[in-house]
Amino acid sequence: MEKLSLYTDKNFNSLRNRGDELADEAVKALLNRPDLCIAINSWINLPEENELMQFPEPVQIFFQAFFHKPEFIHPNKVKIVQGFFDKESNLYLALLGFYSLPYCYAFADGAQVLIRSKRIIEDIGRRLSETVLFLLDSYRPGTFVGNDQALLTIAKVRLIHAFSRYFVSHYAKDWQPEWGTPINQEDLIGTNLAFSLIVMRGMEKLGKFPGTEVHEAVLHYWKIIGHYLGLDTAYWPETAKEAYELEKLIRKRNLKASVAGETLTRSLLGFFEKNIPDQNLTAFSETMVAYFLGKEAAQAVGISQRVKLPKGLYGLILDLSFVQQGGLKSNYQKTRQQFLAQSKGRFGEELTLNIPVIPRS
Repeated sequence: MEKLSLYTDKNFNSLRNRGDELADEAVKALLNRPDLCIAINSWINLPEENELMQFPEPVQIFFQAFFHKPEFIHPNKVKIVQGFFDKESNLYLALLGFYSLPYCYAFADGAQVLIRSKRIIEDIGRRLSETVLFLLDSYRPGTFVGNDQALLTIAKVRLIHAFSRYFVSHYAKDWQPEWGTPINQEDLIGTNLAFSLIVMRGMEKLGKFPGTEVHEAVLHYWKIIGHYLGLDTAYWPETAKEAYELEKLIRKRNLKASVAGETLTRSLLGFFEKNIPDQNLTAFSETMVAYFLGKEAAQAVGISQRVKLPKGLYGLILDLSFVQQGGLKSNYQKTRQQFLAQSKGRFGEELTLNIPVIPRS
């Protein structure tokens, strides 16, 4: 419980005005070097240190940080989580869409950054698919305990955050100082919670909570991911109690209605209606999202439970959808293969996650 003393408004006011210096400096060095951005996007794995010599020093320093594993990694917890995801990947990814993402949209100030990234509205299918790819890469078996393929994906996501922070800070003339630094430390921590604690909470709502051991192992896993994403992990919770109190503080500080949050949520629901083949699921998509969010957060994004369903029906609707899309039982390889095949069919090419390439001015 030692983290609880850190969860104060004073500390989080400070976090709200902090970005990620390592990534921010790297992006400044990449802004006018489209050739280097193209080179990074061509990589399959992180390069060897000697291959970085062509890059400016801030970029070298950024990638060198990925060559050193944090000392706190607990291999047994990592294996617990990867085994858990292998069994529950379908449900985990479903809760990402129906709970985690709209949960983030309910936090008005953080939503202001997302709404200024036109891709989340104009190209939502690809943007959501990139988020799923980030999750699948991060949960690749062996990651953090011998397999380092996921580190390149995480590094790219971190740089994408820094590019977004730079462009919003420099070109969004309507940005309000009270919103804090774009993609700040508080918002990064909140998003990490959305992809970990909130998924566990969603499983609990469905009567499928995996237990405290798995819950706290998932928190540990996202501490590792957070470390590589540039979070200040001094504030990251180690226990279920700490996670509960941290989310409670961030919710109290940030949950409020906004046009940005409503727009993002409507865009997400529109995507569900057009792209989920199960008509039973799409018919209840707003009700499903509102159920997971709870009344207060649902109101913040302008939705409601349009139909009062029996509690047990929410999980049944998801299960039936999984069966229609390829079977109820999932595993990592099956989920990944199905996702990549669907993405290729939708976009006409292999899905990749790339940092922006800015033409020379």
